[in-house]
Amino acid sequence: MPSARKEARRFSIPLLIVGFALLFIERAFVPAGSFALAMVVDVLALLVFGLFFFVLYFFRDPERIVPADEKIIVSAADGMVVDIVEMDEPDFKLGKMKRVAVFLSVFDVHINRSPVEGRVKSTTYKAGDFLDVRHPDSSIRNECRSWYLETSHGPVAVRQIAGLVARRIVAWSKEGDTVARGFRFGMIRFGSRTEVFLPLECTVLVKPGDRVQGAATPIARWP
Repeated sequence: MPSARKEARRFSIPLLIVGFALLFIERAFVPAGSFALAMVVDVLALLVFGLFFFVLYFFRDPERIVPADEKIIVSAADGMVVDIVEMDEPDFKLGKMKRVAVFLSVFDVHINRSPVEGRVKSTTYKAGDFLDVRHPDSSIRNECRSWYLETSHGPVAVRQIAGLVARRIVAWSKEGDTVARGFRFGMIRFGSRTEVFLPLECTVLVKPGDRVQGAATPIARWP
């Protein structure tokens, strides 16, 4: 199965090659007296190695303990709760639902996890803009991938929304897959927003401004 580690290799290995190539160039081709040129190359190498270590940090994938209570719905992402509203679910026409939106900064873990146990009934991708995900129109206009999760309690939808910096939504699951609470179904690279749509009868347990952890933080409860 794809993983954050495999995604990280796509960025970290090229950065590592470029970093060592710069060091080799500085020692093999820069004349001994060209201190300014040598300093420029060294600074570039440091920046590249800095990006390398940031990539390793960004693609971290910590283990999480899922709450034992099976009626608990867990957060689909790490970050800050920015919005809780009742609205019509836009992608699968599931009617009015409660939406819990979480903003992920570039310093948050970007693995997306299933908030419920169920089956992926459908998933859909929509191309779009790359507005800052704190912009009020980002949920409607930005690139996104949505997931319809069929559960024994009712339907749940999850939206992965790309942002100003996040330019790639990665899906690791597919239609027909069975997922457990906390199951890693994908990720968004470099800053984003994740929204969970819940039936109206669910009791929301968080509020705007709360910090949450994917798979570990209860965000709602089934009736």
